[in-house]
Amino acid sequence: MNSDATNPLLDFSDLPHFDAIKPEHVTPAIDALIEENRAVVAQLEAPMAQVNWENFVEPLENSTEKLGRAWGVVGHLNAVVDTPELRAAYNENQPKVTEFWTALSQSLALFEKYKALQSGPGFAALSSARKKIIENAVRDFRLGGAELAEDKKPRFAEIQEQHAAISTRFSENVLDATNDYALFVETEAELAGLPEDVKQAAKAAAEKDGKGGFKFTLHFPSYFPLLQYADSRALRETIYRANATKASELGAKAEWDNTQNIVELLRLRAEEAAILEYKNFAEVSLVPKMAESPQHVIGFLEDLAQRARPFADKDLTELRSFARDELGLASLEAWDMAYASEKLREKRYAFSEQEVKEYFPEPKVIEGLFRVVQTLFEVDIRPDSAPVWQPDVKFFRIEKDGALLGQFYLDLYARNGKRGGAWMDDARGRRKLADRIQTPVAYLTCNFSEPVTVDGQQRPALFTHDEVITLFHEFGHGLHHMLTEVDDLGVAGIAGVEWDAVELPSQFMENFCWEWEVLQHMTSHAHTGAPLPRALFDKMIAAKNFQAGLQMLRQVEFSLFDMHLHYDYDPNSGKSVQAVVDEVRQRVAVVLPPAFNRFQHSFGHIFAGGYSAGYYSYKWAEVLSADAYSMFEEASEATGNVLSSEAGLKFSQEVLAMGGSRPALESFMAYRGREPNIDALLRHNGMNA
Repeated sequence: MNSDATNPLLDFSDLPHFDAIKPEHVTPAIDALIEENRAVVAQLEAPMAQVNWENFVEPLENSTEKLGRAWGVVGHLNAVVDTPELRAAYNENQPKVTEFWTALSQSLALFEKYKALQSGPGFAALSSARKKIIENAVRDFRLGGAELAEDKKPRFAEIQEQHAAISTRFSENVLDATNDYALFVETEAELAGLPEDVKQAAKAAAEKDGKGGFKFTLHFPSYFPLLQYADSRALRETIYRANATKASELGAKAEWDNTQNIVELLRLRAEEAAILEYKNFAEVSLVPKMAESPQHVIGFLEDLAQRARPFADKDLTELRSFARDELGLASLEAWDMAYASEKLREKRYAFSEQEVKEYFPEPKVIEGLFRVVQTLFEVDIRPDSAPVWQPDVKFFRIEKDGALLGQFYLDLYARNGKRGGAWMDDARGRRKLADRIQTPVAYLTCNFSEPVTVDGQQRPALFTHDEVITLFHEFGHGLHHMLTEVDDLGVAGIAGVEWDAVELPSQFMENFCWEWEVLQHMTSHAHTGAPLPRALFDKMIAAKNFQAGLQMLRQVEFSLFDMHLHYDYDPNSGKSVQAVVDEVRQRVAVVLPPAFNRFQHSFGHIFAGGYSAGYYSYKWAEVLSADAYSMFEEASEATGNVLSSEAGLKFSQEVLAMGGSRPALESFMAYRGREPNIDALLRHNGMNA
């Protein structure tokens, strides 16, 4: 057993000790922190002569922040370096942590004190950030079940614990199914069409396993190039089927099947909504969001679908004709889509994604990203040092006029034991302490191809343009977290920002990946060192909205599926979740996947990632982000320079700096001077015709 003094999870003096944290530290640290928190809560629940920020909110925040940070480190490690020992420690402690937070949110005594603060004489004198924290707390106590009758609270608490455990199991099943799969290809001849760097990575993966030939996995950088480039239709079908059925009843192992987990999660959410006296879980989910109601969201999505439909129909007709006439594919199957699309793109625009990828070596991309951020927001990004969980993780600091604003970890490569996808998470939030400002720290995590060693020489990782966009996206979240100027933890950075506005800075940053002024400084050919040629850039721009209709409908399909599951689907009705997917597709999709496709079984966003009845946020926030970016387009027209520090500083001041201290719509309007409109989004997607 580790004493508190030597347990690295209990040291909050600075950054996490990733070089010292072991699975056996988790239980004693979490037990100690929960015990300490319970003592503080008991003290604060007791009658007080007078309730104010300093004697009530501050001590509660001081105590709960430590638990949040320690558990955040454990959760992060569980997501990026999953091991049996760490998973066991995580699963052992998750119920205790969930139980603590649920009990806290159900405390009537604490709720009454927050309400007293809100209606008390001192409320008017508080800063707008502190007022917002108190208002959010009152709302969250209601959603947390504080007002429930005492006989309903135990079941409500039980729902939270079961939900947390099943969400984790859902995630673990996807990870295990992903890690378990391997497709070995014996000869290079079978890999006709595949780019050289993809073959090298597959060869290295096989060698790592002590085998010959080539190894492909269900990690995105490994399987997707097969779908996109492999001339062998059989190979494409094999990898498509494996990916489309993972963690389902059609997958490799019955114990990884998420079918029942999905049903259980939906039942628990429906029951939680009923206990809180809402008609459905979608209504509960939308309480802290910008959107007014589930019907409002569905209307927004159906309007987008209607606008995108003619473009998607045209995209698909062209693709089918091309596949039939040029590729000899009489029927266009799901495993042919990416392949035929890539071939059509190459023919129409005379370039391939692979050709573009040669110009995006990792060091140049990172340098270019930093240049954009430094120019727009007048900050400096410098390498920094800190203990990390994996040798290739990098660490940086952001400064302004020599003062530290924030720091971030950059974990770029896919590997076994790491959850798929890309995300930003906070390691620590900004807050004012007695003697200093605690600066924010972020985790930026991606799943890109790692550098490959060829003939004994390591070559830098090459990124696709899509991966560059993903990197800018996650960095936008990071900037939201790190460039905040709010000194109160509850609304600093992304804390307290409405979920359907949280994608605004991330999607805003993506736009810079399409600017010549940016790309000419962040490209360098892998072999010649030459920057991206203007002619190739022009082709990329011409192809920017290639199949934008199909892509838009796909996102709308996912969003409507999510909303209907939580709005008007009864998980006890006997109707299958697959039937909901099928109904949504019949209404909005132009491409119907094969009957065996089980995408929902690995849809972690809504079943394990906090986006339940919230996946629409991507499209909702894209309206805001496209409109926000139009200020930079206007600056470019006026000055010839899209990297306008004037527009950048205004965006930073009104959106990033404000965090969640005021409603997102107010921040947008303070920045843009008006309400958002959808025109910029349609224009960016080539749908304004």
